[in-house]
Formats: sequence, C-alpha cells, structure tokens
Amino acid sequence: MSVKIRLTRIGRIHRPFYRIGVYDSRTARDGKALEYVGHYDPAGTTNEPVRIDTARVQAWLSKGAEVTDQVARLLKKGVQIETSTRVRDTARNKARAAKRKASKVKVKAARKGRAKA
Repeated sequence: MSVKIRLTRIGRIHRPFYRIGVYDSRTARDGKALEYVGHYDPAGTTNEPVRIDTARVQAWLSKGAEVTDQVARLLKKGVQIETSTRVRDTARNKARAAKRKASKVKVKAARKGRAKA
C-alpha cells in the first residue's frame, strides 16, 4: 500500500481551499483521508494561508509516505521540511520541454523559408 500526502479541495466555486491529508494512493481525490495534517488557502481568506502539522508530516514521511509536487512546494515554502525530490520526473519534463522547443524552432524555420519563396 502506497501512502501519499496530497491536497483535497473543499472550497466553493472561485474560492479554493485545500486540506492537506494523508491518503492511500488508490483513494479518490475527495475520498476519506487517513489523517489531515494541515490546510492551504490560496485565496488568503484566513490568517495563515498555509498551516501544516510538521510533527505529523515527519512521522508519515518516516513511515515511507510520498509527497505530491504541490505539497512539496508548500512544505519548502512555508515549513522547510526536507522531502525527497522526484528526479526522474524532473528530468523527463526537461527532456520533453527541450523536444517541444526544438520542434517549434523547426516550424519557425520552415515558415521563414516559405515566406521568402
């Protein structure tokens, strides 16, 4: 069983509010959490936009829980907890971006060639 620390949306339309929870990886986005460890308010309607129980997060991380990208950003921004980075995904994303950029350059070059003729 893989456990992830991720966000679940509980806000209304155009007013997002997220709970940071610990979930089995097979659970639906808004499914039942094993434990809630904090909240994130991107709209800034509360006094503290990010509140995380660092002791509980550390406990889950020590048990092998994985952190999603967005929660990892929140942890780095607000709390300074060391999480393992997903190097494989980052390298793959950079490779895809380089490939897209190369194809765009080829298309632009082809368009310039047609415009001159």
